[in-house]
Amino acid sequence: MTVVYNLVFVCHLLGMAALVGGYFAVLAAPRISEVIVWGARLQFVTGLILVGLGEAALDKDYNHVKIGVKLLLSLVIVALAEIVRGTQKRGQERPNLVHVVGGLGIVTVLVAALWT
Repeated sequence: MTVVYNLVFVCHLLGMAALVGGYFAVLAAPRISEVIVWGARLQFVTGLILVGLGEAALDKDYNHVKIGVKLLLSLVIVALAEIVRGTQKRGQERPNLVHVVGGLGIVTVLVAALWT
């Protein structure tokens, strides 16, 4: 089960790279790309899987407040990325919301790394 957990963790990191890296790639002309949307989706789903596997099969002891904060941030990121991408497809630009999505993605990384 540890191998599965580690593979899901790698996917979680790839989702983070797509979300944050995609945001930095579009800073000159702020838009939500498909890479950002899929990165946000991947972060959300793999995060849920990681906590589920860790609690159920690997007896990991998580800080549930931290997990709850990350879950809430991730849900907001996914929702905003989906909404902004949809409005962009209809020709309406929302550059401020693009920065909100990218900023929240960075905040989520900081929460994961610095909250002990």
